[in-house]
Amino acid sequence: MRRAQIIEATVAVVAELGYEGASMARIAERAEVSKGLVSHYFADKDQLMETAARTTLVALREHIAGAVDLTAPVPEVIRGAIHQAARLDATHRSELTALRQISANLREADGTRRFGLADYEETYRGQEALFRRGQDEGTLRDFDTRIMAITYQGAVDTMLAYLHEHPETDARHYADSLADIIIAAISRPRAAGPAPGARHLVP
Repeated sequence: MRRAQIIEATVAVVAELGYEGASMARIAERAEVSKGLVSHYFADKDQLMETAARTTLVALREHIAGAVDLTAPVPEVIRGAIHQAARLDATHRSELTALRQISANLREADGTRRFGLADYEETYRGQEALFRRGQDEGTLRDFDTRIMAITYQGAVDTMLAYLHEHPETDARHYADSLADIIIAAISRPRAAGPAPGARHLVP
């Protein structure tokens, strides 16, 4: 309970004040707990930020999954998920802002990012499972599901970044266009029917 409260406060403070402005003291104040209690759960600011970022990533993934009918044919699931992702800047703006801030600023001692692609592993695995189901049910063609999961997530992340930088963009149109491109690329081609006007020979 307290731990979750601190993480929620961290996201709010980072979204409002930026990474540098999110001190442990300000986070404790927003969470309405003592700074000592924050330090009890998290050794330092880096650990707190890393935990907040990973928790937020999971929460956003679960939000999208919960808003889509996962029992529908896979192309429909993909289209629905892309549309839900496109709405995140409106429905979960603080979470996205905090995630961007932490991703850009949280670094290892050697300067490398502490929160990055490795943290998407569970996301990739879930997408791979979805693509394999589509292949099994016959709606998707054969392809390397790992490569497609990485490509798909990259396209969604780029969409989110573009929509954030260009708020005047029609998010629904962007989502529809992106879904059209991805679904067309991975769908199993339909068997060609008879040419218009062709006659069937009946023995």
